Amino acid sequence: MIKILVDNWSTIVTGFWYTILSSILGLAGSLFLGTVFALLEMAPNRFLKVIGNVFVEFFRNIPLLVITLFFYVVVSHAIKINGFWAGTMALILYTSSFIAECIRGGVNSVDEGQMEGARSNGLTYTQAMIHVVLPQGFKLAIPSLGNQFINLVKNSSILSFVAGLDLMYQANVISGANLDPFNTYIVIGIFYLIITAPLSAYMTHLKNKLG
Repeated sequence: MIKILVDNWSTIVTGFWYTILSSILGLAGSLFLGTVFALLEMAPNRFLKVIGNVFVEFFRNIPLLVITLFFYVVVSHAIKINGFWAGTMALILYTSSFIAECIRGGVNSVDEGQMEGARSNGLTYTQAMIHVVLPQGFKLAIPSLGNQFINLVKNSSILSFVAGLDLMYQANVISGANLDPFNTYIVIGIFYLIITAPLSAYMTHLKNKLG
């Protein structure tokens, strides 16, 4: 393992940073998009609610690989897009559907009196949701959101199918060159742990801090 790490250090580090970048972009994009569609799912307007439900059910029930290949094979004909961006955009859409459900579950766990109290004080539905109910829903959704963030990092390995230059892609290149897949994938697995273990610890700390 040490020999593989030393001989392929620059290649592994390149894959590591591509995985980090894809995960950060995926996390930010899916959190934003998931929040938007969670709010649509809970909107009093029936049309908006249907849009939110259709989005969530559509992307939640399609394999991540299919979404990735759609961007890489189909969308790339209309817009110039490489494997990294195809995989990252697929990650955002796929993960956002699960995050939307996490946030919706958190908001639904907030006491109904919070919304009623905010409305009775003159806030509109949108103002009450954004300023009063949603922050409390986020707090309650932290455990499930943490799991989705960790899953996103692991799912970023989908980039390897479309030459996204991530850790798994580099692992395939290295194992093909040295014919030692066993030790190669152990090394790559350790690098994934370097990303996911601190994230898991932080989410646990945040959950305990917020009580």
